[in-house]
Amino acid sequence: MASSLTSPVLDYKRLDCEPFNQQRFFTHLHTTSSPIVEVPAVPSSTFSVHFFETVASTNAEVWRLLEQGAGEGVVAIAQQQQRGSGQRGRFWQSSPGGLYLSIGLAPNVSTHTTTRLIMSCAWGIATALCQRRIPVGVKWLNDLVLDGQKLGGILIETRVQHGRVHRAVLGCGINWSNPVPDLGIALASWLQTQADPAISSLEELGAIALQSAFAGYCAGKQGDVSGVIAGYESVLVNRGQTVRLPAAQSDGEECSGKILGVNPEGFLRVQPNANGFPDVHLPPGSLQLGYPTPVLPLTFEA
Repeated sequence: MASSLTSPVLDYKRLDCEPFNQQRFFTHLHTTSSPIVEVPAVPSSTFSVHFFETVASTNAEVWRLLEQGAGEGVVAIAQQQQRGSGQRGRFWQSSPGGLYLSIGLAPNVSTHTTTRLIMSCAWGIATALCQRRIPVGVKWLNDLVLDGQKLGGILIETRVQHGRVHRAVLGCGINWSNPVPDLGIALASWLQTQADPAISSLEELGAIALQSAFAGYCAGKQGDVSGVIAGYESVLVNRGQTVRLPAAQSDGEECSGKILGVNPEGFLRVQPNANGFPDVHLPPGSLQLGYPTPVLPLTFEA
């Protein structure tokens, strides 16, 4: 089920980072449940997991494995990335101590469904962490947020054939004990402030992220658009936030508006404050929201 591929050896003592414990990861993967009621947890045998110490990008490794014949559920997990994939073609270095994980998918959905898959995967991960009393939300469109700071993010890359997405790679990065920038937060440090930490290791976090992202993906594929939108909006930290609308989106006049949620294509729904203006739908990437502090409160069920 698991494959270990050869890669350059890192000096873990110098990097102050323990090697990823594969056995511990699979132990947690066997027992991790789906965070979405409508989607049962898939057997751990669904995944073919490849572990690396350092790679250019886990997304690139999964694409390579797919091209070599691997099927849906092929996974790459790395201790470190030298050229991690980001939004709008950006790249970054990912230091040891974080979770860097990519999953190969075969969605066979229309191209306009891609953004919904991003939302459903983000919803799955955020919900799984909330169920463990870690109040993670999603900043539109695909950033994971904890205490108003960036905890991680997800990205989907696709291959289109005859107007349909026949292959995709979901990349997920979550800060655990790696160094983070000023607007970032590391989950391990946050958990140290809690009386009863719900996650004990990077390996457990990896198992949770894999199972919950895949559950979200399955929910997004099933076609229950209203369910995905409701789930995503339940963890969307930007709801109720006031934003400045570009003039091009408000009949040539700049005005402010309140974020209501998202539409099925992932566009941000904004209600202009000016009288007579209809709701505005902003496509992903058209508005930079930043990191409001504090985030909107998330509620837990006892």
